[in-house]
Order: sequence, then structure tokens, then C-alpha cells
Amino acid sequence: MSEETDTLIGHLLEVRSGQFVAKLLAEEEGFRPMVSVGGELEVVGQVGSYVSIRQHGCRSLALINHVEADRSDARTSRSAAGCLVTLTPLGQIAEKGSFQRGVRQFPTPGAELHVVAQDEINSVFAKDQRYRLNLGYLRSYPATGVCLDPSALCSRHFAILGQSGSGKSWSVASLIQRMVDAMPNAHIILLDLHGEYCWKDRNRVLHSAFKPEQTRYLDARALEIPYWLMTFAELIDLLIDRNDQGAAVQTAFLRETIYGLKKKSAKSLDLEMISLDSPIYFSLQEVYDSFKEANEFRTDFGKSKGPLFGQFDEFLVKLQSRLHDVRYDFLLNPVRRNRSESLPGLLRDFVGLGDPKCQITIIDLSPVPFDVRPTVSAQIGRLAFEFNYWNPFNREFPILLICEEAHAYIPREASTQFEGTRKTMERIAKEGRKYGVGLGVVSQRPHELSETVLSQCGTYICLRITNPDDQDYVRKLVPEGESNLVDVLTSLSRGEAMILGEAILLPTRTQVFKPDPTPNSNDADFYTAWISGPEDLDMDGIVDRWRRQGR
Repeated sequence: MSEETDTLIGHLLEVRSGQFVAKLLAEEEGFRPMVSVGGELEVVGQVGSYVSIRQHGCRSLALINHVEADRSDARTSRSAAGCLVTLTPLGQIAEKGSFQRGVRQFPTPGAELHVVAQDEINSVFAKDQRYRLNLGYLRSYPATGVCLDPSALCSRHFAILGQSGSGKSWSVASLIQRMVDAMPNAHIILLDLHGEYCWKDRNRVLHSAFKPEQTRYLDARALEIPYWLMTFAELIDLLIDRNDQGAAVQTAFLRETIYGLKKKSAKSLDLEMISLDSPIYFSLQEVYDSFKEANEFRTDFGKSKGPLFGQFDEFLVKLQSRLHDVRYDFLLNPVRRNRSESLPGLLRDFVGLGDPKCQITIIDLSPVPFDVRPTVSAQIGRLAFEFNYWNPFNREFPILLICEEAHAYIPREASTQFEGTRKTMERIAKEGRKYGVGLGVVSQRPHELSETVLSQCGTYICLRITNPDDQDYVRKLVPEGESNLVDVLTSLSRGEAMILGEAILLPTRTQVFKPDPTPNSNDADFYTAWISGPEDLDMDGIVDRWRRQGR
């Protein structure tokens, strides 16, 4: 029996631009449930496996995503013989074995369906092996590693999506570890909202999901990204309630006040031309005093009220409460970053060029109050963008910003509370690649994440997603020819992902390698804890940490 006949498993019935339908051989035609290819036994008709479509010397590669018994003869199906198979076409294999994405010459009904050999699969993935960014392996072909193109992955942005417990933190840690090993001059900034990638044990010893010599841990409060670095839109998010009737007047007066204070400070820096968003120090106490003076201003020896009398009562109460709240000191009362001249040192720490130099900068946002996390996150993202926007060597110094739990501060809805934050991140998504700023968004609720940001992502690493709304949202985002592959997301195991997009040659069901070390993201083991867990706790210590707002 020839090799061509030995691997034959069916024939094509129907051809569409993004989907093929084939019929497996019947038992009388020689159907075999398992076929030997290259010394390995392959199960015929398994969902997620690759098949080769051959006709007139042309070979196309396709992925099986649905198998259904042919019920036309009303017989009970006892094997896969005669089953109908739905295929997603992926690309063509040239005569020399090289793979080209997309089908240029479509087969016609009657084309042969063959099992794909291991060496054929290896030749498809061989092109990206040179990058050494090996994230995992094929579930259907464990000997074949799955490598990504780091330039396409980072410059065109990527999203890691999956429900809680699907392995997002696992995948993020594994990806970063392998990026740094493959590219020792990487510059990665990770926003850690829950303290999963750097954490302290009971003895207050710091642990990390990455090698100590590669990692710089920064508590967002100690880093001090102060208010005077915010854009005017971010300051509005922080200081003004947009639903307040006097919001328009407050905004106009705030604009005039801040611009005046910045122009005053700019003189000491020998700057003549500045904008409202120039990173120049101004005193927030002086802003408060200006609002207070206007709010209490009277004319005619106190007989007549000024034009703004009483209009800033709510603004003053809100600002004063923030200024007196120690939780916001890192933002509103900076100790180290209280001069314009402190900005270069902040940026050096921020991008990993401080002492010591490190490839990974982890910014821990877990101690930051919930209501200002979105503002601080947006500020960090904007700093990365502004740094490389003004860096003349940005193409030689690209930066990757990874946003954990991105839906929490880059919402899909045009929420008034996060409007400035959302616009900042959307700007990075739309313009970042021009200035060497890549964006990676990580979320367990894709349909709550900004559609603008997700639509700009060129690669999607999709872990298990069972929520129908999230599935539909992801299906609309991925390339049309690959949208039906989203159906497989419900059946993925932990740490298993469907990778689609520009960083990989073809849509691939991948088992992500376990990171070493692992992040601090494991679920609580209720069974073990409730059998052998502690019988008492240090209640005073818990209360003390709560009071100090420090974990």
C-alpha cells in the first residue's frame, strides 16, 4: 500500500471560503479508527487535529473543529466511519515543505483528506523556531514546540483572555520568563493588581515569579508617580465628579489655575512654551487655595457675592479629604517626587535602567486604594508611551506594558468615572507601535474590556472561556476565518490556550509550559485548609495591616 493510500481518511464534500466539509471513509472503503504515520498512531477524526487536503499536486492544511455522524441512512453510528467533518482551512504547504498562511488555490469536492505526519507539522512551525520564544507544545503533537514571533506579538499588541482559574497568571509568567531568556535586553513593565508576581511570605521575605537578577519590584506607593505628571483629563477623573451640576465650571477654573501654576514653575526651568499637560511641578495646595479664594470671594466690602461664590463647595470638600487621607500620600503628597527635576530619576527606575538594571519592572498596585487604581494604572501606561514618544531611539529601546485585570481600568463602556483612563490606554493601543510601545492586556471578562483596545490586538491567547457573552465578544474580534475556532474554548484544560493571530503561523491549540517559579495565584485549597489549617490567627496583626493599609 502506497503512502498516499495509507494516510487517506476521507474526501471533501463542500468548499466555502472559510470552511470545508469532508466525509470520512466508510468501513467498506477501508476506514481505520487509527492510522500509523511516521511510526506514530494517530486517531482519525479527532477534534483539534490537523489534516492535509490534497488535489492536483496542491496541499492545504486544515484543522478539524466539528465531527458529526451521517444520519441520512438512520443507522446507529458505532465508529467514526462515514462521519461528516467540518474543517477550518489554515494555509497551503509548498512543494519544498514551507507553509504559507491563507489558501490561494482552493480544492474542489472530491479532494483527498489525509492524516498529517509529524515531520509535516514540524516543517510548518520550523519558521518561528529561530526566535526561541517557545511558549508551549501542541496537544495533538506533544513533540512539536509552539514558538511565537516576538516582534509581531509585542508591536501589534496581544491579549491573554480566560476566565478565573483558566491559567492566565500561569501563562503571563511563562511568557515573560521565556521572553527574557530569549531576549536578554527586554524591557517589560508589568502592572500587578493583586500581588501575584511579587509577594511577601509570613516572614516578610520577598518572592517573585521571575529570577531576582532580572526583576525590579516597585510598590506603586514607594515609586511615587505624583499628581503633577497626570494629564488634565486624568486630573479631572481624580478631582471632579462629572455628574455634578457644577462640573463644567469646576473644570474650566481648574484648567486656568493649573496652567497658571505650571507657567510660573516653568520659568525656573527656562521654558517659554509649555502646554497644560507638560510634566512640570505645581502645588496642589495652591490649587486648593485658589479654589477656596474664588469660592469665598465677595465684593463691595462683603455685601455682594463674587461670580463663583459657593460653586466649589463639593470640589473643596473632596480635595481636602483626599489631601488628608494618608492612603493617597504617594499620589497627592509625594516626598521624593516634589520637584520637576526628579522626573529623570523616576523614568530611570520605571523602565528598568535604575540601579540595578533589570529587564522586568513589576509595579505592585495591590496596596493602592481601589478608587484611584484606574488613574494610577493609566498614568503608568501614559508614562511608558510618553517616554518612548520623546525618546529619539525608541525603535532601539522598545517597551512592553502588560496590564493585568485590564477590564478593571480599561472598560468597554464610556464610563464617566474612567473616561480619561480609557482614552489614555486606547491611545497606546492605536499609536504605541509607532513609537516602540507594545501592549499586552490580560482579562477574565473580555466583553467588559474596551473594544478599541482589543480590536487593536494582533494576537489572542485564549484560555478557557465558558461565558457565552465573552465567547461571542471574542468571536467578533478574531479574524473571520478563525472565528469558529472559538467554540473550542469551553473544553480547554488549565494552562491550555488557543493562540490565534499575527504572532503565530496558524491557529494552534497549545499547552503552555508551566512557569518556573510559579506566580502566587493558586486557589485556596479548602479541603486541606479545613483539615489541617491553623486553629487561630493573629487578629491584632490583621487589624494593624488593615489600619496601615499595607499587606
